[in-house]
Amino acid sequence: MIEIMQGLPGNVVAVNVSGEVTGDDYKNVLIPAVEDKIKKYGKVRILYHMDKELEWFTLNAMLEDAKVGILNITDFEKIAVVSDVDWMNVAVEIFKFIVPFPVRTYKNEELLEAETWISE
Repeated sequence: MIEIMQGLPGNVVAVNVSGEVTGDDYKNVLIPAVEDKIKKYGKVRILYHMDKELEWFTLNAMLEDAKVGILNITDFEKIAVVSDVDWMNVAVEIFKFIVPFPVRTYKNEELLEAETWISE
């Protein structure tokens, strides 16, 4: 499940990711939020918070994630990923070297630091 987090600046799409994440979660929640912010602000910042209840991403979710990233790569200003899932943080650390914007990873206990950085 993907839920929009509130309380961050207008140009930030912040989401809490938990349970099983499906392609429909991307199509119905994340992609419309990203597209709306791009229309309003031109560039968008993303904060992904993978909470401790995260179980799995379905194949369709992974494909939708890749699609939104590729189609909007020039529209992202920076991305913060908050997760205690080691393989996720390693993947993001590798990914950050091939994108034209800053990417940082944080542990769940550092969520407030991630929110501060993404808002600066």
